[in-house]
Formats: sequence, structure tokens, C-alpha cells
Amino acid sequence: MTGTGDGDLAGAAWPDVGAAPLVLVPLGSTEQHGPHLPLSTDTVIAQAVAERAADALRAKTDGQVFVAPAIAYGASGEHAGFPGTISIGHEALHAVIVETVRSLAAWAGRVVLVNGHGGNVATLDAAVARLRREGHDAAWVGCGVPGGDAHAGVTETSVMLHLAPGLVRPFGGVAGDTRPITEIMPELVARGVRAVSPSGVLGDPAGASGELGREIVDAMAAAVVRRMGGGRVDGRGRLLDPGPKARA
Repeated sequence: MTGTGDGDLAGAAWPDVGAAPLVLVPLGSTEQHGPHLPLSTDTVIAQAVAERAADALRAKTDGQVFVAPAIAYGASGEHAGFPGTISIGHEALHAVIVETVRSLAAWAGRVVLVNGHGGNVATLDAAVARLRREGHDAAWVGCGVPGGDAHAGVTETSVMLHLAPGLVRPFGGVAGDTRPITEIMPELVARGVRAVSPSGVLGDPAGASGELGREIVDAMAAAVVRRMGGGRVDGRGRLLDPGPKARA
């Protein structure tokens, strides 16, 4: 392998970039995450998962694997009732994704967007499906974990205690609406997060820990690597979990 050792695209010079590398693009958001987590939470998580997945993928390939600078703005309209949130909306995000991948396609091989924010999903589905129809080798994958709570609860708080503990504020007594996300989704869509949870939290961060966060991040990165290795992509460009034979 040639080029930069750590695969940080932002830190590379153009001669460091070889032929048709794999590029992971973290996609996050700038939005409220309760009174205890930073606005950058989704972006921090997407960046970390992409970096750890890239490290693992480099051990499996002779080619280059780069992590591009994160896209830090997403579709976060449901959080607009909270100061600090910056949402560019679905139309603008769609354009950013499409033009980013089209530009990467001039020199990159495969491009995979690593998404840290659920509000970006519909736009990713539409944009990546369009890119694949255009013939680009593009796909996307999320950073979710089975059983994780919805927003700024124990899952994200634990992850941030692992990745950026200095940015986590005290979280005793900040629990929000703990109903399953499927139950509260209609109200969220109609009225926004603040109408459901004045604190901005959907879940309960009680019991969060950095050790749990490390386990969660490791599981997220492993899932990204597994899905990329499996090579299964649906019509919307989502990387799918491989079947039993692929895991064996």
C-alpha cells in the first residue's frame, strides 16, 4: 500500500492518493442531544465508526482505504425547536450527497457513506439509489445497534463517554420520553422533538458508561466491516447484513 499510513484524506496530499481507493464518508448532523451531549454527537460517532472500520478494512485489502472529512450538517428539522440545531433539509442534503459522490467518482473506486443520524435516512435512500442508477459504486450504512434507544439516552451517552468524555455534561435526571420510537414517531413528525420531550432526550441516559460505549462503537464498526465484506446492497443503496454463509 502506498500513500498516508492513517488513511486520513484531509491530511493527504494529492500524490498520496493511489488508483481507485475505497473512500468512507462520515455523515452526521449538528443538532441538539439533550442538555448533556454536544451538538456534534452524530458527527463524532459517524467519524469514529468510519475510522475504526477503515482500520479493519486496511488489514483485509492491498488497496488504499481513506476516510473523507465528515459532512457535519444533515436533515434535522425535527430538532428545530432547540437552539444550536442547524438543519440543511432533505433537498440540500440530497444535493450534497449526490455531488460529493460524483466528485469522488472521478478518482475513487468504491464510496460508502457512514451515517450517524436517523433523520438522514430517507435522503440517503433517494440520493444513493440515484447515484447507483448513474453507474457509481456507492452505498451507505448506518451506525445503529440492536436495542439502542432513540436519542441522547444510554446508547449515545455511553458512546460519547468513550469517544469524547470531556464533552459530556452531567446527565442525572435528564431522562426524556422513554416510549419506543415507533410509538412516538407520528407525534415527532407532526410536532417535533420538543413537543414530545422538552429536554430533547428520547430515552434515559442513566447507567451510561464509557466501557459500554467502547463495546457499542466496536460493534458498530464490526457491523460496517461485515456488511461491506458481504457485498449485499438493496435497491436504495443500503448495505445489508450478509447471510449465514458469508459470516462463517
